[in-house]
Amino acid sequence: MMMWVTSTGWVTSTGWVVRLFTNTLHILNRSGSLIHPQVVLTAAHCVDGKQPSVLKIRAGEWDTQTKNEIFAHQDREVESFVIHPEYYKGALFNDIALLFLKTPVDLAENVQTICLPPQDYNFDGTRCYASGWGKDVFGKEGKYQVILKKIDLPVVPHNTCQDALRTTRLGKFFELHKSFICAGGEPMKDTCKGDGGSPLSCPSGPGSTRYYQAGIVAWGIGCGDKQIPGVYVNVAHFRNWIDEQMNLKRFGTNTYNL
Repeated sequence: MMMWVTSTGWVTSTGWVVRLFTNTLHILNRSGSLIHPQVVLTAAHCVDGKQPSVLKIRAGEWDTQTKNEIFAHQDREVESFVIHPEYYKGALFNDIALLFLKTPVDLAENVQTICLPPQDYNFDGTRCYASGWGKDVFGKEGKYQVILKKIDLPVVPHNTCQDALRTTRLGKFFELHKSFICAGGEPMKDTCKGDGGSPLSCPSGPGSTRYYQAGIVAWGIGCGDKQIPGVYVNVAHFRNWIDEQMNLKRFGTNTYNL
């Protein structure tokens, strides 16, 4: 369950969150984050099997049900995307992708880029923020949200998370892949279905107003179950790969360096 983001609070803490659509504006219930005015970071499972020509992103949205927002949203078409070569959809290993837009968004109060952490940066114990328009509770009773929401969650050490997940239907021999990190484990506070691809954003230091993207919503066992963290793509694990792709496209890395 997430708390509502006020229209002003959203500007400063979630302005990098984007929604994914088809070019007919069919909502995919997937999200991503801006790391460059022309590049979106998301989960591979959000775009796997789709053609770039049918995809659009919307930046700067808060309330999906009104045209009278304080700040205007911006739509852009996707020109191409790249999925990590070791992505395995059977278990969502290496679940990361970059979307390259046909034209850049215009940075504004409600449209911002987020910084990325150095390779293998450790966020254990940091309280971070997950955001999205996903369901409020797990299952058929859950409803997708029309207002962007966010929740504060602690990043959980890898072994602690693995032990917690072994108490679920995954079983005592489950091994958490190195491409994941975990956050949460607090009752009624979690990301849920429809939040896939959304960022987990962490302050870059104590009291800092700058954020690193630590994770990408990947999967979980239920939503908001006590002591069962949600599972996220470990963005820091892929920093070198992201840099390589950005340099190949000649976008560089300056927009997401702190």
